[in-house]
Amino acid sequence: MNRRDARKIAEVITNEQIQEMFNNAKSNISDWAKVSNVNKGITKGTAWNILAKNFDITINHHILAKTNFVREFGDFLPEELNLNQNKSKIKQIIIPVHQDPMF
Repeated sequence: MNRRDARKIAEVITNEQIQEMFNNAKSNISDWAKVSNVNKGITKGTAWNILAKNFDITINHHILAKTNFVREFGDFLPEELNLNQNKSKIKQIIIPVHQDPMF
């Protein structure tokens, strides 16, 4: 997920939704050795240890931290927050306008 979309989601996401995202990621990621989205010098496993291992649902996290949570594990967002699905639905609905060229 790109930084701009992650920031939009981070502004409205709740700690409960972040916890749900982390739970989905924990159970669905099969390759923890894959390169991280947030930092290309670390793997997803290392990013998990830094970002999600000790996540506390009672703390109000900084917007930059939330943005990094979503950038790294945004593929596992709850359905109501997933921007990619909303964009694909919009793209399917739009029909391009066509006119034959006039010579």
